[in-house]
Parts: sequence; C-alpha cells; structure tokens
Amino acid sequence: MPLTLASPVHSDLIIKKSRFIGCVQAVEGRAQAQAIVVQRREQHPGAAHVCWALLAGGQSAANDDGEPGGTAGRPMLEVLRRQELEGVLATVVRYFGGVKLGAGGLVRAYTDAVAQALLQAEKIPLRKTLALRCALPYALEGVVRRELQQAGAQLREVTHGARVEIAFTVVDVEAPALVERLNESGQGALAWLD
Repeated sequence: MPLTLASPVHSDLIIKKSRFIGCVQAVEGRAQAQAIVVQRREQHPGAAHVCWALLAGGQSAANDDGEPGGTAGRPMLEVLRRQELEGVLATVVRYFGGVKLGAGGLVRAYTDAVAQALLQAEKIPLRKTLALRCALPYALEGVVRRELQQAGAQLREVTHGARVEIAFTVVDVEAPALVERLNESGQGALAWLD
C-alpha cells in the first residue's frame, strides 16, 4: 500500500562547508509541487540550488537545478521510491560552501538530506478520495451533515439558495455506502450534481 506523509519534515546538513536543507511533504500534484519549489526559491534567495523530486498521481519528476545531471533530483526520487511513497515532494536547498563535492559526493549529500528528513517523518497510508456534490431541501441539511460527519467526509462548500448545495470529499471505499445512506435519508428529495 502506498504511503504519504502526515506533515512536512525538514533536515539540515553541513557537508564540506555546503549547507543542504531538505524538506519532504505531501502534495496533491505537480501544480502544487511547483508552487512549493517557487516558494523555496523565494525563501532562500542566496541559495545556489533548489533541487526537487516528485512522486504524485503515478507521475514522477526530478530537477537538478544546475547541479551536474543526475546528481540531485534523480537520486532524491529514488529515495522516495524505495520508501514506497506517493503524493510526496522532496526539496533540497543548497548553499554552496566553496568546496566541490564531485558527482558521488553530490549524490550522497542530496540523498542524505532527503533520507534524514524521512527518518523523522510520520508515514501514513494513502487514501484516495472522491469529490461529490448534492442539492437538497433545507429540512434535510441537518440529516445530511450528520451522515457526512459519521462517514468521516470533509465538507468543502455549502451554499444556500433555493436549495442547499453541499460539496464534500470522502474516502473512495466509503463513498458507495454513504451515497446509499444519503439517498435513503433523502427519500428521493436529494439530487446528485456533477
């Protein structure tokens, strides 16, 4: 079963005067990962490199950010793969200390920065969710909210117009039973929206 991370975790290593600041965290996809990488660059304007690796949605990506090809992003990605992680971004910010590490030294430094962060990280099973939306009369709002809470669903948005519209997410394996219970409780007055 693929795992993800409960919260972001950092590491900080000094190797031959260079500082390597690692971070591993859960992400929903490539767009969120790229936004985080941009944020890291803004947080560390004096850094020589911001390398990253991503495993999300069955896709993988790695970036050496100016380090010699294959010495940063790809080795970081392999660390994530060996841990059977999914939906995880690893970033390593490098402040150059003036001493060249060579290809082998760079590979070790970047993998160590990610591995040290992962040693401290809480790994949790990855659970896929479905996003659903329904419309219902005001009289059923309390009943539907209770059902969603009991199922562990997350409310995303509730709008009140002619009818109440509720958008929520629920773990995919819980969805069929929840939909059935909501349909029974609604007695035909609940409509599912796209």
